[in-house]
Amino acid sequence: MSDLKKYIEHRKQKDASFSEGFDEGYEQFKIGVMLRQARESVGLTQEELALRLKTKKNSHFQDRKSR
Repeated sequence: MSDLKKYIEHRKQKDASFSEGFDEGYEQFKIGVMLRQARESVGLTQEELALRLKTKKNSHFQDRKSR
């Protein structure tokens, strides 16, 4: 296990508020990375993808921040 993984596991055990949202936040981060990679692999900018989806650039992420 890497030092980072050890630190995260230790912190999750010691800090309930850190542990509460860590896993969900990490999954959302991974999904975001996968979406970015897919978008870039077909040569689309965020703006171009937003136009195709008939939405605004980053609208999904702005909605998440306001929750």
